[in-house]
Amino acid sequence: MTRVDAHHHLWDLSRRPQTWLDPPEMAPIHRDFALSDYASATAGTGIGRSVLVQVLPDAEETREFLALAARSTVAGVVGWADLTRPDLADELAALAASPGGALLRGIRHLVQGESDPRWLARDDVRRGLRQVAAAGLVYDLLVLPHQLPAAIETVRAVPELTFVLDHLAKPPIASGELDPWAGLIGELAAEPNVTAKLSGLITEAGDDWDAAALRPYVDVALDAFGPRRLMFGSDWPVCLLAGSLPLWSETVSALLTDAGLTAADHEAVFRTTATRVYRLEG
Repeated sequence: MTRVDAHHHLWDLSRRPQTWLDPPEMAPIHRDFALSDYASATAGTGIGRSVLVQVLPDAEETREFLALAARSTVAGVVGWADLTRPDLADELAALAASPGGALLRGIRHLVQGESDPRWLARDDVRRGLRQVAAAGLVYDLLVLPHQLPAAIETVRAVPELTFVLDHLAKPPIASGELDPWAGLIGELAAEPNVTAKLSGLITEAGDDWDAAALRPYVDVALDAFGPRRLMFGSDWPVCLLAGSLPLWSETVSALLTDAGLTAADHEAVFRTTATRVYRLEG
């Protein structure tokens, strides 16, 4: 089985500064990460295709990612566009018409950084989300637990759009708390137009994390979404703050096995869900 990594990043600091990497705790990943580095990181993991996800709210970054995907093994790109711009439909069409634009599969905004917990509920944002759906794209939800209520309302308000929850909304793994996060995840998963990524969890778990610390959160996701609405994402190179890409991949495999999942379930998480949702070819 050729595995799909549904969530990774790249950046070149000489082309586009990343101020979010400036704090001292980000020093391990405060450098360039190219596609060749990603190929080295995935060696031996079975990962053969991937989804490259935006890092900055920068349409030019998205265009560069699309052009890169067109000449590489990247199977799809989740880019960025300003959801609130009145001419969003034209912007999405321009991205699709740019070099590599046929590989645009979704749009994401850094909602986790918005001070308004109800940013997703704004009329202009929801109008933009409907334009994303009309363009045949999915929308990656990058939210924190306190933003989940607005996300749930929005998913219900835009049923024609497929949403993909990134990093399970960054649950409070380090503290060991499940509620209210778990209940909100259940509400979100009750909506049929939502899938989710098993990604970004080790960076929420603290320096001394182990599989046991992650298990309750993965179990919540499995109970809520089921394996056919979950997909593996490495969140590389951000994952390097807490562990390697192969270690995270092995941990997810072990957690799925411990939960009693079948080989077909494993294949769903590691390949078929992402292939279906992001319409990955090949």
